[in-house]
Amino acid sequence: MATKHEQILQYIDELEVGYKISVRQIAKDLNVSEGTAYRAIKEAENKGYVSTIERVGTVRIEKKKKENIEKLTYAEVVNIVDGTVLGGRDGLYKTLNKFVIGAMKLEAMMKYTGAGNLLIVGNRTKAHQLAIEAGAAVLITGGFDTEDYVKKLADELKLPIISTSYDTFTVATMINRAIYDQLIKKEIVVVEDIVTPIDKTIYLHVNDNVEVWYEQNEESSHSRFPVVDSGLKVVGMVTGKDVLGIDRGTLIEKIMTKNPITVSEMTSVASAAHMMIWEGIEVLPVVDQYHRLKGIISRQDVLKALQVIQRQPQVGQTLDDSVIHQLIELDSTTEDEEIYQCEVTPQMTNHIGTISYGVFTTLVTEAGNRALRSYKKGDLVVENITIYFIKPVQIESLIEIKPKVLEAGRKFGKVDISVYNEGMLVGKAMMMVQLIDK
Repeated sequence: MATKHEQILQYIDELEVGYKISVRQIAKDLNVSEGTAYRAIKEAENKGYVSTIERVGTVRIEKKKKENIEKLTYAEVVNIVDGTVLGGRDGLYKTLNKFVIGAMKLEAMMKYTGAGNLLIVGNRTKAHQLAIEAGAAVLITGGFDTEDYVKKLADELKLPIISTSYDTFTVATMINRAIYDQLIKKEIVVVEDIVTPIDKTIYLHVNDNVEVWYEQNEESSHSRFPVVDSGLKVVGMVTGKDVLGIDRGTLIEKIMTKNPITVSEMTSVASAAHMMIWEGIEVLPVVDQYHRLKGIISRQDVLKALQVIQRQPQVGQTLDDSVIHQLIELDSTTEDEEIYQCEVTPQMTNHIGTISYGVFTTLVTEAGNRALRSYKKGDLVVENITIYFIKPVQIESLIEIKPKVLEAGRKFGKVDISVYNEGMLVGKAMMMVQLIDK
């Protein structure tokens, strides 16, 4: 039976897009405490189908698909620019396709303004009206208001008019930054995206016997199953190794591995991959906050997802990306030697003007990864890295990084990395990795 928390989430999910949600009203309608209602609303917000806007309230919005995550809703724009909604509240759930800066004559402005757009403009009432009539929302900068007839039109067409105290340039920068952050998030695949749901998952109960394992094994050809109690809480895992030589009448509870490692739906696939590799796990149960089974992921699912991620075009650059892009491979005098060069830019330094520990770690790790990949194709996971700073590296210095592969076996690799500045050794690192065949 679903908990009150799950009932509230289901209730919110079934609400019409654009519906205004109240903690007090949900608590009254579903006969739960306001604290329970509040926690469920916050989870719905984290899942992306509810948005809370200051001075407006909480609104049911469309849950954005992964491929469209870079599009913002007007509700999110209100939060980004600390805006006030002047009209068209019922359209806050809609997504904007692009924003137009209205720093031109009215006729020219309208050529670029269409349905699904957001016009960013100052105190120009006629522009506000024409944009709404064209199917676009309006963001008024400088803290200005608009006429009542424009607000009424916005309400009728369900297109938001938002006012913010920021200037046009600042607003455009803030929205651009928000879209950019979303683009980076687009590449982060979580367990929820690849999980085999519970209705397609084979699992055993604690009061099943070994005979049931053989039946499920014969039917599915799988050998690893999560074990649950009467409340669907994951209490163990059972594998072919566990049942080997065991009487078929023995209860699963007697032979299972108790307290298995589990992941939540919002765990990143990269984190799940690390767990599986380090612990030698083939299957991970996926659980909710109450540790109840939601499904499973296999090592094959995880590796396939990681390979898809690697094939994606780079759509947003992280800080690590910007550092790594400074790393240039130089021509070496011998075939088995790799040399990389990097200039220490101001952004790479700490408060005393020398290269920061984080940047140094990123550079030597990337150099080590590249060296190993030239020996062995496939994915790798850093298991351990030891770094020694021998001498500070000043701003605008040129450093040379020389990785040397000491070992590249079937499953493990070891790299020694030396870092030089003007011919002097300034740092060293020893990196151990686990290798994964594709």
